[in-house]
Amino acid sequence: MTTFFKQAPENFSRFSLFVIYFWFGILKTLGDSPAEELVHHLCEITVGLFIDDDLFIPVFGIFEGLLGISFLIKRWTKYAIITLWAHMAMTVLPLVILPDDSWQSLLTPTLVGQYIIKNLALLSVSFFLWRDHHEKLN
Repeated sequence: MTTFFKQAPENFSRFSLFVIYFWFGILKTLGDSPAEELVHHLCEITVGLFIDDDLFIPVFGIFEGLLGISFLIKRWTKYAIITLWAHMAMTVLPLVILPDDSWQSLLTPTLVGQYIIKNLALLSVSFFLWRDHHEKLN
């Protein structure tokens, strides 16, 4: 029973990241994401010259879904977390390059901005998993 409680925070963290990434990825794939307009704007500015956003968004949704699944496979932890960090770097971009979408006024985020800022919680969970993963290796 004690092993269960020792593993519970790690397992719940993995499951939470799976649910968030898989669910949000599926919504993008189906064209039903509340963040779709933001992703369209970001795509136009960044990768729009290279790939059509009508193709990019569902492919990005598949990528997010696979990232979510990777958190359920413990031996993929290192790669899943590094990929999450790269994803986080991309998701913070709208706060800087799309200020009209992200901010109502100075230090007052829009709902989209709040959606992005909440990713700090996902980032903190990834740091916990990273530490836990490396402690088990040593």
